[in-house]
Amino acid sequence: MVKKAKVAILISGGGTNLQAIIDKWELGELPHVDLDLVVSNRKDAKGIERAKAADIDSMIISEEDFEQELSRTLDYRGDEIIVLAGFLKILSEGFVKKYSRRIINVHPSLIPSFCGKGYYGLKVHEEVLKRGVQVSGATVHFVNEIPDGGEIIMQKTVDVLYSDTPKVLQKRIMEEAEWIILPKSLEKVAKKLVEDR
Repeated sequence: MVKKAKVAILISGGGTNLQAIIDKWELGELPHVDLDLVVSNRKDAKGIERAKAADIDSMIISEEDFEQELSRTLDYRGDEIIVLAGFLKILSEGFVKKYSRRIINVHPSLIPSFCGKGYYGLKVHEEVLKRGVQVSGATVHFVNEIPDGGEIIMQKTVDVLYSDTPKVLQKRIMEEAEWIILPKSLEKVAKKLVEDR
């Protein structure tokens, strides 16, 4: 039997990146992953419905004591990997250090370009178009105390087209890069974790 790593996915919104992981998981393409929990810091996050539809436990943690409660929950459940999938909150240095090389994030550009504080969502794609960049893409990286500063796990390029608007580019980068490399990176990290136990 294949050993698995228990995974918690943190979301703040619609959960499209979460759905990309669920889809690959249901197809059996993430053999070392046990999708254990989905956590949202927002009550109205549609991603919670996606978790319920896939029969994955989910919870909402209020902003005030988010990290303390999350840490307690992860310890209790034995979750080993945390995936930030459209999670719009910066985690504290202490929290990140506790889960060193256990937290992964997907960013909608080719790090080190268009990343760091203030670069998230449509803002990234607006800047890419403003600068006339011809190739963008997505990066999955480990999370450390510097926003988008952790070691890169995987990247995928996407051509920027002359006719692109920020929204059109955002959608194409999600479909052609983020939704492909995030599940692959999660499996890669989970496989290494269980092999190193």
